[in-house]
Amino acid sequence: MTFPILSTERLRLRPLRVDDADALHPTFADEDLLRWWSSGPHKSVAETRDYVAQNCEGTRWQTWAITTVREDAALGWVVLIRAEDRPNIREIGYILNRAAWGKGIAREAVSRVIHYGFEELGLRRIYADVDPDNLASIKLLKLLGFQQEAHLRQECETHIGIRDSLIFGLLRDDWKGLSLQSI
Repeated sequence: MTFPILSTERLRLRPLRVDDADALHPTFADEDLLRWWSSGPHKSVAETRDYVAQNCEGTRWQTWAITTVREDAALGWVVLIRAEDRPNIREIGYILNRAAWGKGIAREAVSRVIHYGFEELGLRRIYADVDPDNLASIKLLKLLGFQQEAHLRQECETHIGIRDSLIFGLLRDDWKGLSLQSI
């Protein structure tokens, strides 16, 4: 699937490539970071390469590697996932290498993809599915204007067991209001 390169003042979000696996392996091998991910930590670069390749080939999702304008190495990614029966709604997901935390990179990257979704794709809703114990992700979603819409008990079975899911949603109209406030 082809899709645009997205830019911010500091970041360049480009389509994920299989050769990003080497740069992303430390992220996907980080046991603490992957605790709330849908799959467990990767044991080898080959495993990360396979995982990245799957995320490059999908027709239902768009995955951007998060890079800086100065360096092309992937720091993480942001993905929009399309449900086959709901063309104006996407799920958003993201991951960022621990070394890049605390610099506003996740907020900037996710915000740019949200802007693309609402303003360029014409989406009406973007949602995120997050583990209730993933406090950093919940904080980011709330900062971006997402509202908790549901608490689904025992929704997911992951590498750490059966987990609940929190669903956070953001509507285009709410985003436009937040975007106008920040100008």
